[in-house]
Amino acid sequence: MTAEIIDGNAIAGSIRQEIAAEVTGWADRGLRIPGLAVILVGSDPASEVYVRGKRKDCDEVGFHSNVQHLSDHVTQQDLEERILALNEDDSVDGILVQTPLPAHIDEDRIIDCIDPDKDVDGFHAYNMGRLALRRPAFRSCTPKGVMMLLEQLDIEIRGMDAAVIGASNHVGRPMTLELLLAGCTVITAHKFTRDITEKVKLADIVISAVGKPGLVTADWIKPGAVVIDVGITRGEGNRLYGDVDFDGVREVASQITPVPGGVGPMTRVALLKNTLQAAKLHQHLPADED
Repeated sequence: MTAEIIDGNAIAGSIRQEIAAEVTGWADRGLRIPGLAVILVGSDPASEVYVRGKRKDCDEVGFHSNVQHLSDHVTQQDLEERILALNEDDSVDGILVQTPLPAHIDEDRIIDCIDPDKDVDGFHAYNMGRLALRRPAFRSCTPKGVMMLLEQLDIEIRGMDAAVIGASNHVGRPMTLELLLAGCTVITAHKFTRDITEKVKLADIVISAVGKPGLVTADWIKPGAVVIDVGITRGEGNRLYGDVDFDGVREVASQITPVPGGVGPMTRVALLKNTLQAAKLHQHLPADED
């Protein structure tokens, strides 16, 4: 068996076209187009690349983007006040604070400052809690992107066994909640998990979000499983690596995402979907049914 490669770029591109067409319709009706504010603190090269990508995505679908680049010496109070001002700005539907933040900034407090109705990253405790209670509002972008990707595979995941490797607040935990919501039986593996290989090998769907290159090898994978690689690490020559030993696992799995070009584009398009959802909320327009 050689796994089919899941093309996240193609899937995300198709969804962007749908969003762009909808926004064009808004403009024709005289509605305010969606607005996304992005705050970038400092000069981390990877963060600057991500923010440029988000601005490009906004331009492509017709959103208004407001990128605010702040010094890495910005104080906690100044950053919080900047967010509170954006909360009150009616032209802004979504607020995203690019991470990582400088060590002197309390990231949890920053997330707490964002209006939950503008939390298009889906990181606010209110939105995480809504997902846990099976009443999702704004969903974390990477897990939402993975679920959008799985929907495109034309497989019925309800009732499947799934393994999520990693338990971070931004990916692993909400990913587990998303899969539970979809009707999967889920194990969340983490650094304290015993016999991790044997547990993961039971899964029909394996999602790894650790950030450790080559962690998941072919002997971890049940023959025919769907493997989604969320992990991303920069190595020598600025090359990107996933958590999954792609060449080895591809010989066992039925479908697999590459790195890059798999989950990354889906995360970005999920941010656009969340921003569109926020704009509909703020303009009292009918919401999509996810």
